[in-house]
Amino acid sequence: MSSERSLETLTLSRRTLLAAAAFFAVPQTGMAAERIVGPIVSLDYGLASTLLALGVTPAAIASLADWDTWVVEPKMPDGVIDLGTTGEINLEVLASVKPALILTTPYLAPLKPQLEAIAPVLELTIYAEGGEALPRSIEATRRLADAIGRRQQAEEFLTRSEQFFDKCANRVKKLNPAPLALINFVDTRHARIYCGAGLYQNVMTRIGLKNAWTGAGDYWGFETIGLEQLATLDQSLRLIAFEPLLPPNVLDSLQDSPLWTSLPFVRAERVSVLPGTLMFGMVQEAERFARILLDHLEKFA
Repeated sequence: MSSERSLETLTLSRRTLLAAAAFFAVPQTGMAAERIVGPIVSLDYGLASTLLALGVTPAAIASLADWDTWVVEPKMPDGVIDLGTTGEINLEVLASVKPALILTTPYLAPLKPQLEAIAPVLELTIYAEGGEALPRSIEATRRLADAIGRRQQAEEFLTRSEQFFDKCANRVKKLNPAPLALINFVDTRHARIYCGAGLYQNVMTRIGLKNAWTGAGDYWGFETIGLEQLATLDQSLRLIAFEPLLPPNVLDSLQDSPLWTSLPFVRAERVSVLPGTLMFGMVQEAERFARILLDHLEKFA
């Protein structure tokens, strides 16, 4: 899912750069892989981020305009084309890119026949019933790498990622932090709280952090709750709200709420606001989430 997401003039032509950077290979059983030249486009933020991790810049992505709000890092290089929002992919622009491969997820399944009329489609599943987001992201990284001839880069990336999470787990052991409640505000009465099979919970489990919210959530990894439900949790918790804050003045407005101001963790000023990290992303987003969270928690050690 992309988010519910000024190009500079290049000395060389965009087409020349893309043709040079976006070779991909289709593995064949028992025979050498066939080399195919062409641009790769992504209709999903996580897959686009993974392409960058594998050393490939996508020719175009969906919702490029919102990348810096929801993904933040890695930065998307200049010259990438915006295909419009995931809800309104501009198929004419997509066709004009002449992609050799289109990356998508089941979230855009109704659009698949139209996409297949333009170019081969690789659909990868990260968020769906019956699976965990982080293991599926690792599997999808390998499948994507095999499709574009970048398996070695993928294994190097995933090895570095595992080493990073091991270091994070050691940092958590030294901190022994209080339980965390991770939210995005919906309004002054409701929030999404993260749990279950989603990326945030998977990372917390991997590095040894305790979630104050024990609900199962959906396969996206969250539940929508009324803020009054926070009163039922262990009040030693630290509440972490992630940007962007919606509405922008939500915390100021909550100062007029007797319920909110009566919560022990609010009175103890254990409420933090951290920069956004894509909750529906893949491995790079998992790393960003862990890094931002631990860097912040260590300030209270």
